[in-house]
Amino acid sequence: MKTLILVRHAKSDWPEDTEDFDRPLAEKGLEDAVKMSKFMKDHHIEIQKFVSSPAVRALNTCKIFNQAFDIEITEDQKLYNPTERNFESVIYGLDDGVNSVAMFSHNNGISNFANMMSDEIFMFPTCGVAGFQIDTDSWSDFENAKKKLIFFYEPKKI
Repeated sequence: MKTLILVRHAKSDWPEDTEDFDRPLAEKGLEDAVKMSKFMKDHHIEIQKFVSSPAVRALNTCKIFNQAFDIEITEDQKLYNPTERNFESVIYGLDDGVNSVAMFSHNNGISNFANMMSDEIFMFPTCGVAGFQIDTDSWSDFENAKKKLIFFYEPKKI
């Protein structure tokens, strides 16, 4: 059994003359990321690896989560402006020794990917987190494995 956790980056700012890739987190985003990471740690959500979009707002959200978890972070360009297939490509590259991974990415791709795995209708808010149980022992079997939503948390509701 594997656990896949999807995290949309926290609320970002868009200062003048800043490229999309380089957008920083807003003050509200910093607060929400700290709040959500603490909530997950306090609720014993196990995560063995973080994989993040290299975009500043996603990577900084991941780094804030890592203050609570202190685990390996890998950056993957495929998680910036991702399609559903981009997420799958990253998943297929995971080591089977990793049983729980959190992926930090962007909308609309993250909502679309979550909707592909669940009967729920997702529209991730910033810093929203969804956890899925994947019925497999190997990430390479992800496509055909049974997937079940096990939690969905929003900063406003925790």
